[in-house]
Amino acid sequence: MASANNNRSSANQEDGRHRGNTPSDAAARSPKQSLPAAKSVDTQSVTKRFVSFPRLVVPNSERAAIRVDGPNDELRWRDLCVSARDNIFCWKGTIIGSKDTVFEGTEYKLSLLFPNDYPFKPPKVKFETGCFHPNVDIYGNICLDILQDKWSSAYDVKSILLSIQSLLGEPNTSSPLNTQAAQLWSNQEEYRKMVEKLYKAPSA
Repeated sequence: MASANNNRSSANQEDGRHRGNTPSDAAARSPKQSLPAAKSVDTQSVTKRFVSFPRLVVPNSERAAIRVDGPNDELRWRDLCVSARDNIFCWKGTIIGSKDTVFEGTEYKLSLLFPNDYPFKPPKVKFETGCFHPNVDIYGNICLDILQDKWSSAYDVKSILLSIQSLLGEPNTSSPLNTQAAQLWSNQEEYRKMVEKLYKAPSA
């Protein structure tokens, strides 16, 4: 009888050893290893970057009019405006030729393409409306120092559009992109005729 009991006890111990070596039991006895936390991705980083510059983006608005104090405190709402449509990096701007200049009565559409590292780098600004001007080439590229080596992160959209509007009436003829316009600039009467001849009002 004792021999039979000993045999059963040995069999149980052997069976226990085999059970202890199963992968499921080993996993149950080993401490749980926590998985590394997934890195969070800030999908709104670009939006936050622009919203952090309220001078650039007006929340919940596709079109932001910039009010400018004109001569005699006249408020002109259409002179300067920016429009962000489908792409937050791509803007459309509108400027109107200043009074008492050869560009008076004209309206020009511009495109503004902002880089990822704005405002530390300037946007690329081009005339979408053809503009006969000493500092604008036939492709709409603009020669303006604040859009190149004189750029500062302190400049905003309003500063850019105001500078371009000012450039219309006060070109830099010593460094022209359009030599014909630069040569004709001294004769304002003839220049005005050329502007009227070449100007095509932009569509709404």
